[in-house]
Amino acid sequence: MYAERYTLIGLMSGTSGDGLDLAHCHFEYHKGMWNYEIIQAETRPFPVELGQELATSHLLSGLDLALLDVNFGRWMGEQVKNFCLEQQVKPMAVASHGHTVFHQPEKGLSLQIGNGWALHQASGEKVIADFRMLDVQLGGQGAPLVPIGDQLLFPQIDFCINLGGISNLSLEKNGQRIAFDCSPFNLLLNREAVKLGSSFDQDGVWARAGNLNQALLAQLNALPFYAVSGAKSLGRESIDQVFIPLLDQIELSPKDLLCTLVEHFAIQIAALIQTHATKATPSVLLTGGGAYNRYFVERLDHQLNQQWIQVEATTELIEFKEALIFAFLGVLKLRGETNALASVTGASRDSSGGIIYG
Repeated sequence: MYAERYTLIGLMSGTSGDGLDLAHCHFEYHKGMWNYEIIQAETRPFPVELGQELATSHLLSGLDLALLDVNFGRWMGEQVKNFCLEQQVKPMAVASHGHTVFHQPEKGLSLQIGNGWALHQASGEKVIADFRMLDVQLGGQGAPLVPIGDQLLFPQIDFCINLGGISNLSLEKNGQRIAFDCSPFNLLLNREAVKLGSSFDQDGVWARAGNLNQALLAQLNALPFYAVSGAKSLGRESIDQVFIPLLDQIELSPKDLLCTLVEHFAIQIAALIQTHATKATPSVLLTGGGAYNRYFVERLDHQLNQQWIQVEATTELIEFKEALIFAFLGVLKLRGETNALASVTGASRDSSGGIIYG
């Protein structure tokens, strides 16, 4: 009989690149239902040099990338060790997403760095890492992985939408979970905010002050990515090669670009909700940094004709949902249960991804 209670630490280094999210989480399985609690969570900023290396990791030589893999794993392990000492906790394991360098599933590749053995040695804890590669080898996208957590931890919510570096959505349809990336998000918004002197657009104030550019909006909405149906995911490569050149070819102020991008994201996300909704006013959980962008939420509300219910979420859930769910993926791995859904990734079968170190 499996243990019914689990306490793990989930680690998430998102595409926005601001730091390492640590979430110390408790899970209970009772009468066929999972319950969770985020006991303690925090973001540890990357040291400046490490942050810069991670941001440009896709440009490094093979040797430098291999060294960064080990150094980043060791640094994460040190953060976990310090966190456990400060909080006086001993998790069953640490589940790490790692930092995505290359995501090219069509070539059988998805690389997340943050070496598992280095993390294990530096933290002194059992580590579960490399959650994506098995699914990729089974013909899947290796992403998104969060939807199994949405399905089992938030079964009552119609749409779970995470607004991170990239926006993604998951829902239940015809008895199975489906999910996909919706659009870029903070990766592009933050790029414009930096030009205005901040790492992000607080509450969407600058976007609200900008002017909508209809020509750019039409070009964004016409991009081939939005015509693809079924399992699909957006990597940094697509954003660098498709979206950014489009933004750079048109001479707009950062505020006008922010305004136009927010409208574009609201249109695309609203269209997906309207396409897949099975009730008149579906419930929607918004998490990730974009959930704080009030202007975006207003534009989404407008595009949905006010026909939706925004689920209330705690600050911890908004900021640490992905770290929570990677901890949960670790639980499922320890139980030998499915943690990657073929219905989501397009793989040939469901699988239990991840490598256990220690």
